Amino acid sequence: MLDKKLLEILACPICKGELHYYRGAEELVCLVDKLAYPVREGVPVMLTAEARVLSDDELERLQ
Repeated sequence: MLDKKLLEILACPICKGELHYYRGAEELVCLVDKLAYPVREGVPVMLTAEARVLSDDELERLQ
């Protein structure tokens, strides 16, 4: 689980928008850019090269 204060200050490195934490998937998701950033061993990996593109089906389920 990520610290709530950390979640409040983290932003998408591309659009600087809000990120949503999905504990089951261990990812931080930017709905605007349709990207999911991994969280490894409790540490968010905020590198665009490490992000994965979300499919339209995934986006529908998350919204």
